[in-house]
Amino acid sequence: MEQVNILVIGAGVVGLSIAQKLSENFEDIVVVETEKSFGRHTSSRNSEVIHSGIYYPQNSLKAELCVNGNKLLYEFAKINKIPHQKCGKYVVATAENEEQKLFKLQQNGVQNSVENLTIISNQEILADIPQLNTTKALMVPSTGIIDTHKLMEKLGKIAEKNGAFIIYEMEVIAIKQSGDKYEIKFSNGEIFLANYVINSAGLFSDKIAEMVGINLQKNNLKLHWCKGEYYKTTKLKGIKKLIYPLPSEQFLGIHLTINLNGEVRFGPNAYFVDDLNYKMNENNKDEFLRAINRYLPISVENLQLDDCGIRAKLQTENESFRDFYIAEETAKGYPNFINLIGIESPGLTSCLSIAEKVKKLIEH
Repeated sequence: MEQVNILVIGAGVVGLSIAQKLSENFEDIVVVETEKSFGRHTSSRNSEVIHSGIYYPQNSLKAELCVNGNKLLYEFAKINKIPHQKCGKYVVATAENEEQKLFKLQQNGVQNSVENLTIISNQEILADIPQLNTTKALMVPSTGIIDTHKLMEKLGKIAEKNGAFIIYEMEVIAIKQSGDKYEIKFSNGEIFLANYVINSAGLFSDKIAEMVGINLQKNNLKLHWCKGEYYKTTKLKGIKKLIYPLPSEQFLGIHLTINLNGEVRFGPNAYFVDDLNYKMNENNKDEFLRAINRYLPISVENLQLDDCGIRAKLQTENESFRDFYIAEETAKGYPNFINLIGIESPGLTSCLSIAEKVKKLIEH
Protein backbone atom coordinates (compact mmCIF):
# COMPACT_ATOMS: atom_id res chain seq x y z
CA MET A 1 0.00 0.00 0.00
CA GLU A 2 1.39 3.37 -1.10
CA GLN A 3 1.16 6.14 1.52
CA VAL A 4 0.82 9.76 0.34
CA ASN A 5 0.13 13.05 2.04
CA ILE A 6 -2.17 14.70 -0.52
CA LEU A 7 -3.92 12.81 -3.32
CA VAL A 8 -5.45 14.92 -6.10
CA ILE A 9 -7.93 13.01 -8.25
CA GLY A 10 -8.03 14.42 -11.79
CA ALA A 11 -5.39 16.00 -14.03
CA GLY A 12 -7.50 18.58 -15.77
CA VAL A 13 -6.59 22.25 -15.60
CA VAL A 14 -8.03 22.59 -12.07
CA GLY A 15 -6.36 19.47 -10.67
CA LEU A 16 -3.01 20.49 -12.15
CA SER A 17 -3.40 24.04 -10.79
CA ILE A 18 -4.08 22.62 -7.32
CA ALA A 19 -1.02 20.36 -7.53
CA GLN A 20 1.14 23.27 -8.70
CA LYS A 21 -0.04 25.54 -5.90
CA LEU A 22 0.13 22.98 -3.09
CA SER A 23 3.56 21.77 -4.19
CA GLU A 24 4.96 25.17 -3.21
CA ASN A 25 4.34 24.40 0.48
CA PHE A 26 3.49 20.72 0.88
CA GLU A 27 5.40 17.52 0.24
CA ASP A 28 4.32 14.11 -0.99
CA ILE A 29 1.62 15.20 -3.46
CA VAL A 30 0.32 12.74 -6.03
CA VAL A 31 -2.09 13.47 -8.88
CA VAL A 32 -3.92 10.47 -10.34
CA GLU A 33 -5.70 10.55 -13.69
CA THR A 34 -7.81 7.90 -15.41
CA GLU A 35 -6.77 8.93 -18.92
CA LYS A 36 -3.39 8.51 -20.65
CA SER A 37 -2.58 12.22 -20.45
CA PHE A 38 -3.80 15.45 -18.87
CA GLY A 39 -6.96 17.41 -19.71
CA ARG A 40 -8.61 14.91 -22.03
CA HIS A 41 -12.16 16.07 -21.36
CA THR A 42 -13.59 19.51 -20.47
CA SER A 43 -10.19 21.18 -20.01
CA SER A 44 -9.25 20.65 -23.67
CA ARG A 45 -12.71 20.84 -25.21
CA ASN A 46 -13.79 24.44 -24.66
CA SER A 47 -13.54 27.93 -26.12
CA GLU A 48 -10.15 28.63 -24.44
CA VAL A 49 -11.61 31.94 -23.27
CA ILE A 50 -10.32 33.87 -20.27
CA HIS A 51 -13.58 35.22 -18.87
CA SER A 52 -14.03 38.55 -17.10
CA GLY A 53 -16.70 37.76 -14.47
CA ILE A 54 -19.57 39.89 -15.78
CA TYR A 55 -22.21 37.15 -15.85
CA TYR A 56 -22.26 35.63 -12.38
CA PRO A 57 -24.37 36.68 -9.38
CA GLN A 58 -22.70 39.03 -6.93
CA ASN A 59 -20.92 37.25 -4.03
CA SER A 60 -21.05 33.88 -5.81
CA LEU A 61 -17.95 31.71 -5.97
CA LYS A 62 -18.06 31.90 -9.75
CA ALA A 63 -17.90 35.71 -9.63
CA GLU A 64 -15.19 35.89 -6.97
CA LEU A 65 -12.97 33.17 -8.39
CA CYS A 66 -13.39 34.29 -12.01
CA VAL A 67 -12.46 37.94 -11.37
CA ASN A 68 -9.47 36.97 -9.24
CA GLY A 69 -8.55 34.09 -11.54
CA ASN A 70 -8.59 36.38 -14.57
CA LYS A 71 -5.78 38.48 -13.10
CA LEU A 72 -3.83 35.46 -11.84
CA LEU A 73 -4.07 33.69 -15.20
CA TYR A 74 -2.78 36.67 -17.22
CA GLU A 75 0.09 37.07 -14.77
CA PHE A 76 0.94 33.35 -14.87
CA ALA A 77 0.75 33.28 -18.67
CA LYS A 78 3.04 36.29 -18.98
CA ILE A 79 5.65 35.00 -16.52
CA ASN A 80 5.66 31.48 -17.98
CA LYS A 81 5.36 32.52 -21.64
CA ILE A 82 2.06 30.72 -22.20
CA PRO A 83 0.59 31.85 -25.54
CA HIS A 84 -2.36 34.12 -24.82
CA GLN A 85 -3.98 37.34 -25.96
CA LYS A 86 -6.04 39.90 -24.07
CA CYS A 87 -8.21 40.64 -27.09
CA GLY A 88 -11.38 41.84 -25.36
CA LYS A 89 -14.92 41.07 -26.41
CA TYR A 90 -18.18 42.67 -27.45
CA VAL A 91 -21.47 41.57 -25.93
CA VAL A 92 -23.93 42.80 -28.53
CA ALA A 93 -27.52 44.00 -28.49
CA THR A 94 -29.09 43.35 -31.89
CA ALA A 95 -32.19 45.49 -31.31
CA GLU A 96 -33.09 48.50 -29.18
CA ASN A 97 -35.31 46.41 -26.90
CA GLU A 98 -32.22 44.41 -25.86
CA GLU A 99 -30.18 47.42 -24.79
CA GLN A 100 -31.58 47.53 -21.26
CA LYS A 101 -30.25 44.00 -20.71
CA LEU A 102 -26.86 45.23 -21.86
CA PHE A 103 -26.85 47.96 -19.19
CA LYS A 104 -27.89 45.44 -16.52
CA LEU A 105 -25.03 43.18 -17.56
CA GLN A 106 -22.62 46.10 -17.28
CA GLN A 107 -23.98 46.93 -13.82
CA ASN A 108 -23.58 43.31 -12.71
CA GLY A 109 -20.00 43.30 -13.94
CA VAL A 110 -19.22 46.51 -12.05
CA GLN A 111 -20.69 44.99 -8.87
CA ASN A 112 -18.36 42.01 -9.40
CA SER A 113 -15.36 44.39 -9.66
CA VAL A 114 -14.81 43.85 -13.38
CA GLU A 115 -12.93 46.90 -14.60
CA ASN A 116 -13.27 49.21 -17.62
CA LEU A 117 -16.66 48.04 -18.87
CA THR A 118 -18.05 50.49 -21.41
CA ILE A 119 -21.18 50.66 -23.56
CA ILE A 120 -20.21 51.63 -27.09
CA SER A 121 -22.29 52.91 -29.96
CA ASN A 122 -23.23 51.25 -33.21
CA GLN A 123 -20.86 53.56 -35.08
CA GLU A 124 -17.86 52.57 -32.94
CA ILE A 125 -18.59 48.88 -33.38
CA LEU A 126 -19.04 49.06 -37.14
CA ALA A 127 -15.75 50.91 -37.46
CA ASP A 128 -14.15 47.82 -35.93
CA ILE A 129 -16.32 45.02 -37.40
CA PRO A 130 -18.35 46.46 -40.33
CA GLN A 131 -20.47 43.35 -40.90
CA LEU A 132 -21.77 43.14 -37.32
CA ASN A 133 -25.52 43.57 -36.77
CA THR A 134 -25.87 45.52 -33.53
CA THR A 135 -27.34 48.67 -32.00
CA LYS A 136 -25.02 48.87 -28.98
CA ALA A 137 -22.41 46.66 -27.36
CA LEU A 138 -20.74 46.16 -24.03
CA MET A 139 -16.98 46.28 -24.44
CA VAL A 140 -15.21 43.91 -22.03
CA PRO A 141 -11.45 44.52 -22.32
CA SER A 142 -10.32 41.91 -19.76
CA THR A 143 -11.64 38.96 -21.79
CA GLY A 144 -9.01 37.00 -23.68
CA ILE A 145 -7.88 33.66 -25.04
CA ILE A 146 -5.18 31.21 -23.95
CA ASP A 147 -3.51 28.03 -25.15
CA THR A 148 -4.99 25.57 -22.66
CA HIS A 149 -2.66 22.72 -23.65
CA LYS A 150 0.46 24.82 -23.01
CA LEU A 151 -1.08 26.06 -19.74
CA MET A 152 -1.74 22.54 -18.44
CA GLU A 153 1.65 21.34 -19.63
CA LYS A 154 3.37 24.13 -17.69
CA LEU A 155 1.31 23.61 -14.54
CA GLY A 156 2.22 19.93 -14.54
CA LYS A 157 5.91 20.61 -15.11
CA ILE A 158 6.07 23.12 -12.24
CA ALA A 159 4.26 20.71 -9.90
CA GLU A 160 6.66 17.90 -10.83
CA LYS A 161 9.68 20.17 -10.46
CA ASN A 162 8.44 20.93 -6.94
CA GLY A 163 8.32 17.22 -6.14
CA ALA A 164 4.75 16.25 -6.99
CA PHE A 165 3.99 13.11 -8.99
CA ILE A 166 1.41 12.81 -11.79
CA ILE A 167 0.38 9.24 -12.58
CA TYR A 168 -1.81 8.40 -15.56
CA GLU A 169 -4.12 5.44 -16.24
CA MET A 170 -5.12 5.31 -12.57
CA GLU A 171 -8.89 4.82 -12.35
CA VAL A 172 -10.36 5.17 -8.88
CA ILE A 173 -12.87 2.41 -8.15
CA ALA A 174 -13.34 2.64 -4.37
CA ILE A 175 -12.67 5.01 -1.46
CA LYS A 176 -13.12 4.31 2.23
CA GLN A 177 -12.15 5.97 5.48
CA SER A 178 -9.39 4.27 7.40
CA GLY A 179 -9.01 5.99 10.75
CA ASP A 180 -8.11 9.59 9.98
CA LYS A 181 -6.94 8.68 6.47
CA TYR A 182 -8.50 7.55 3.20
CA GLU A 183 -7.87 4.28 1.41
CA ILE A 184 -8.18 4.66 -2.36
CA LYS A 185 -8.37 1.60 -4.58
CA PHE A 186 -7.60 1.67 -8.31
CA SER A 187 -8.70 -0.57 -11.17
CA ASN A 188 -5.12 -1.84 -11.61
CA GLY A 189 -5.20 -3.26 -8.09
CA GLU A 190 -3.06 -0.59 -6.45
CA ILE A 191 -4.14 0.97 -3.14
CA PHE A 192 -3.09 4.38 -1.81
CA LEU A 193 -3.48 5.61 1.77
CA ALA A 194 -3.83 9.41 1.84
CA ASN A 195 -4.02 12.03 4.57
CA TYR A 196 -5.92 14.41 2.28
CA VAL A 197 -8.02 13.69 -0.79
CA ILE A 198 -8.92 16.43 -3.28
CA ASN A 199 -11.68 15.42 -5.66
CA SER A 200 -11.08 17.31 -8.88
CA ALA A 201 -12.44 14.64 -11.18
CA GLY A 202 -14.49 16.94 -13.41
CA LEU A 203 -17.24 15.03 -15.20
CA PHE A 204 -16.90 12.22 -12.67
CA SER A 205 -16.49 14.27 -9.48
CA ASP A 206 -19.95 13.39 -8.18
CA LYS A 207 -19.17 9.69 -8.52
CA ILE A 208 -15.93 10.15 -6.54
CA ALA A 209 -17.91 11.96 -3.81
CA GLU A 210 -20.42 9.12 -3.80
CA MET A 211 -17.62 6.56 -3.40
CA VAL A 212 -16.52 8.07 -0.10
CA GLY A 213 -20.10 7.95 1.19
CA ILE A 214 -21.74 11.28 0.32
CA ASN A 215 -25.40 10.97 -0.70
CA LEU A 216 -25.70 12.85 -4.00
CA GLN A 217 -29.49 13.14 -3.99
CA LYS A 218 -29.70 14.30 -0.37
CA ASN A 219 -27.01 16.94 -0.93
CA ASN A 220 -28.17 17.91 -4.42
CA LEU A 221 -24.74 17.14 -5.89
CA LYS A 222 -25.63 14.93 -8.85
CA LEU A 223 -24.00 16.17 -12.04
CA HIS A 224 -25.77 16.64 -15.36
CA TRP A 225 -23.72 16.41 -18.53
CA CYS A 226 -24.27 19.20 -21.04
CA LYS A 227 -22.85 18.88 -24.53
CA GLY A 228 -21.69 21.83 -26.60
CA GLU A 229 -20.68 21.78 -30.25
CA TYR A 230 -18.50 24.15 -32.25
CA TYR A 231 -18.43 25.14 -35.89
CA LYS A 232 -15.61 26.91 -37.69
CA THR A 233 -15.33 29.12 -40.75
CA THR A 234 -12.57 30.28 -43.06
CA LYS A 235 -14.82 32.97 -44.57
CA LEU A 236 -14.33 35.60 -41.86
CA LYS A 237 -10.93 37.26 -41.65
CA GLY A 238 -9.40 39.98 -39.52
CA ILE A 239 -11.77 39.81 -36.54
CA LYS A 240 -9.77 40.81 -33.46
CA LYS A 241 -12.33 40.55 -30.67
CA LEU A 242 -14.68 37.89 -29.40
CA ILE A 243 -18.39 38.48 -30.07
CA TYR A 244 -21.08 37.29 -27.67
CA PRO A 245 -24.86 37.65 -27.85
CA LEU A 246 -26.76 38.55 -24.71
CA PRO A 247 -26.91 35.48 -22.47
CA SER A 248 -30.02 33.51 -21.65
CA GLU A 249 -30.67 32.26 -18.11
CA GLN A 250 -29.25 28.86 -19.04
CA PHE A 251 -26.13 29.61 -21.09
CA LEU A 252 -24.03 32.35 -22.71
CA GLY A 253 -25.27 31.80 -26.23
CA ILE A 254 -23.54 30.71 -29.43
CA HIS A 255 -20.67 33.15 -29.62
CA LEU A 256 -17.79 33.93 -31.95
CA THR A 257 -14.31 33.23 -30.68
CA ILE A 258 -10.92 33.45 -32.30
CA ASN A 259 -7.93 31.29 -31.62
CA LEU A 260 -4.34 32.49 -31.31
CA ASN A 261 -3.91 32.11 -35.09
CA GLY A 262 -6.87 34.42 -35.72
CA GLU A 263 -9.14 31.64 -36.96
CA VAL A 264 -12.86 31.99 -36.24
CA ARG A 265 -15.12 29.44 -34.59
CA PHE A 266 -18.69 29.55 -33.25
CA GLY A 267 -20.21 27.83 -30.25
CA PRO A 268 -21.04 26.18 -28.08
CA ASN A 269 -24.70 25.31 -28.10
CA ALA A 270 -26.00 23.43 -25.07
CA TYR A 271 -28.07 20.29 -24.66
CA PHE A 272 -28.10 17.66 -21.94
CA VAL A 273 -26.84 14.13 -22.64
CA ASP A 274 -26.59 10.85 -20.74
CA ASP A 275 -23.50 9.37 -22.33
CA LEU A 276 -19.91 10.54 -22.80
CA ASN A 277 -19.86 10.76 -26.58
CA TYR A 278 -17.79 13.24 -28.57
CA LYS A 279 -19.20 12.25 -31.95
CA MET A 280 -20.60 15.09 -34.03
CA ASN A 281 -23.15 15.45 -36.80
CA GLU A 282 -24.85 18.40 -38.48
CA ASN A 283 -28.26 17.99 -36.82
CA ASN A 284 -27.86 21.33 -35.04
CA LYS A 285 -26.40 23.30 -37.94
CA ASP A 286 -29.60 25.25 -38.61
CA GLU A 287 -29.76 26.26 -34.94
CA PHE A 288 -26.20 27.57 -35.18
CA LEU A 289 -26.94 29.47 -38.37
CA ARG A 290 -30.01 31.20 -36.90
CA ALA A 291 -28.15 32.15 -33.72
CA ILE A 292 -25.12 33.50 -35.57
CA ASN A 293 -27.15 35.37 -38.19
CA ARG A 294 -28.79 37.43 -35.46
CA TYR A 295 -25.52 39.32 -35.06
CA LEU A 296 -23.37 38.35 -38.05
CA PRO A 297 -24.26 37.35 -41.61
CA ILE A 298 -22.80 34.03 -42.72
CA SER A 299 -24.13 31.41 -45.12
CA VAL A 300 -24.63 27.75 -44.37
CA GLU A 301 -21.93 26.58 -46.77
CA ASN A 302 -19.33 28.60 -44.84
CA LEU A 303 -19.84 26.66 -41.58
CA GLN A 304 -17.90 23.43 -40.99
CA LEU A 305 -18.02 21.09 -38.01
CA ASP A 306 -15.12 21.68 -35.64
CA ASP A 307 -15.23 20.01 -32.22
CA CYS A 308 -17.40 19.45 -29.16
CA GLY A 309 -17.12 19.22 -25.39
CA ILE A 310 -19.16 18.13 -22.40
CA ARG A 311 -19.61 20.24 -19.25
CA ALA A 312 -20.38 19.00 -15.76
CA LYS A 313 -23.33 21.05 -14.53
CA LEU A 314 -24.94 20.92 -11.12
CA GLN A 315 -28.06 22.62 -12.48
CA THR A 316 -30.65 20.67 -14.37
CA GLU A 317 -32.06 21.74 -17.71
CA ASN A 318 -34.71 23.86 -15.96
CA GLU A 319 -32.45 25.60 -13.43
CA SER A 320 -30.87 28.96 -14.23
CA PHE A 321 -27.82 29.05 -11.93
CA ARG A 322 -25.82 26.78 -9.67
CA ASP A 323 -22.55 27.87 -8.16
CA PHE A 324 -19.31 25.92 -7.95
CA TYR A 325 -19.36 23.43 -5.09
CA ILE A 326 -15.99 23.61 -3.30
CA ALA A 327 -16.03 22.24 0.23
CA GLU A 328 -13.95 20.51 2.88
CA GLU A 329 -16.33 17.83 4.08
CA THR A 330 -15.81 17.65 7.86
CA ALA A 331 -19.44 18.68 8.32
CA LYS A 332 -20.55 15.57 6.40
CA GLY A 333 -18.22 13.34 8.41
CA TYR A 334 -15.28 13.29 6.01
CA PRO A 335 -12.49 15.52 7.38
CA ASN A 336 -9.64 16.39 4.99
CA PHE A 337 -11.72 15.31 1.99
CA ILE A 338 -12.21 18.27 -0.36
CA ASN A 339 -14.84 18.12 -3.11
CA LEU A 340 -14.85 20.25 -6.25
CA ILE A 341 -18.09 19.50 -8.08
CA GLY A 342 -19.75 21.33 -10.95
CA ILE A 343 -16.56 23.10 -12.04
CA GLU A 344 -17.73 24.19 -15.47
CA SER A 345 -17.21 27.61 -17.05
CA PRO A 346 -15.54 29.77 -15.76
CA GLY A 347 -13.42 26.89 -14.44
CA LEU A 348 -10.54 27.50 -16.84
CA THR A 349 -10.36 31.19 -15.94
CA SER A 350 -10.72 30.37 -12.24
CA CYS A 351 -8.21 27.50 -12.09
CA LEU A 352 -5.47 29.37 -10.22
CA SER A 353 -7.86 31.07 -7.81
CA ILE A 354 -9.59 27.73 -7.16
CA ALA A 355 -6.15 26.33 -6.29
CA GLU A 356 -5.61 29.18 -3.81
CA LYS A 357 -8.99 28.43 -2.22
CA VAL A 358 -8.16 24.74 -1.86
CA LYS A 359 -4.87 25.61 -0.22
CA LYS A 360 -6.71 27.75 2.33
CA LEU A 361 -9.11 24.88 3.05
CA ILE A 362 -6.18 22.59 3.79
CA GLU A 363 -4.42 25.17 5.96
CA HIS A 364 -7.58 26.06 7.90
